[in-house]
Amino acid sequence: MRSSRAGRASPTAPRWRRSWAGASNGCGVAHDGAAPSVAWDGTMSSGLVEAIAVIDQRLLPGELVVRRLETVEAVVDAIATLAVRGANVIGSAGGLGLALGIRQGLDANTTAEQLIAARPTAVNLAVAVNLVLAAHDAGEDPLERALALLAEDTEQTRLIGEFGRAELAGVTTVLTHCNTGRLATTGWGTALGVVYAKQAAGEEIHVIATETRPLRQGARLTAWELHASGVDVALIPDSAAASALAQGRVGAVIVGADRIAANGDTANKIGTRALAVAAHHEGVPFYVAATLNAVDLGTVSGDAIEIEERGAGEMLEGIPVPIPVWNPAFDVTPAHLIAGIITEAGVLKPPFDASLKGAIA
Repeated sequence: MRSSRAGRASPTAPRWRRSWAGASNGCGVAHDGAAPSVAWDGTMSSGLVEAIAVIDQRLLPGELVVRRLETVEAVVDAIATLAVRGANVIGSAGGLGLALGIRQGLDANTTAEQLIAARPTAVNLAVAVNLVLAAHDAGEDPLERALALLAEDTEQTRLIGEFGRAELAGVTTVLTHCNTGRLATTGWGTALGVVYAKQAAGEEIHVIATETRPLRQGARLTAWELHASGVDVALIPDSAAASALAQGRVGAVIVGADRIAANGDTANKIGTRALAVAAHHEGVPFYVAATLNAVDLGTVSGDAIEIEERGAGEMLEGIPVPIPVWNPAFDVTPAHLIAGIITEAGVLKPPFDASLKGAIA
């Protein structure tokens, strides 16, 4: 695993408040009446310019704020500082960011490089930006391509939900890590998409959500999102997950992915590997749910995945003495610990080098 560092900056872009039940402006994808996690805002009246509208996830659950990102620099800052987070939404925002920059007369290649560098581990960002760049180079409308990617993400996560529901038939309690739902995608979500599919089908489903230190995405985002959606959810400390598995409280573990290597090794939020090891020890199936654009066949194994390292401030809040900190944002789960990878093409099973290649072909 290779490491890289990402800094944090203060939010500076304009914002406005909107309820979670706010309507989409028609250029993004809303779900069940909810404000979309990312959308194109073409409003150009009352002094406004074209922008990308995103939910600022740093402020949840205390405030639900939709922020207008009017420049490429604002998009990069939002991605780097986790105002926009979740592999699929990062990709969607990056694609829209490139379209925005091109429409503002910026150099397409330079802008693409700037966006991709914002967060190196999630391959979805590079995939989306490069697809929009290719459309521009081919003389097509980059905004049209970026908006198509949003719609594709919505359908892909719906399919993930349905395939996962069938795979986990009879499972009534799942454990999940970080946030992989409506905030992290433009649709149902990846791992949480399976939960929402079960809910929509009227099946019994309970979720155990890990707190997900150090930024508590499980507590702040997943628990809040599921509770708001009427899903039964219980929150546990990260350190309680192994005990929950040992006590038979969990029927399956299901997580998302930021990058999947050709052999099935999977990079995801730090702490995922520990869950996979504990699940394997207790005989509980461990699943990864991800759209196929998270698969990087050019990366042979997890050893070659670049792992982002975050700043010390995320861990030292309230600690008065400066001490060394190692704060990796992700870890890599070896493929042999994964029972299946749930994608829009179906549930892929080991050996993953063959099933991933077949799904991508």
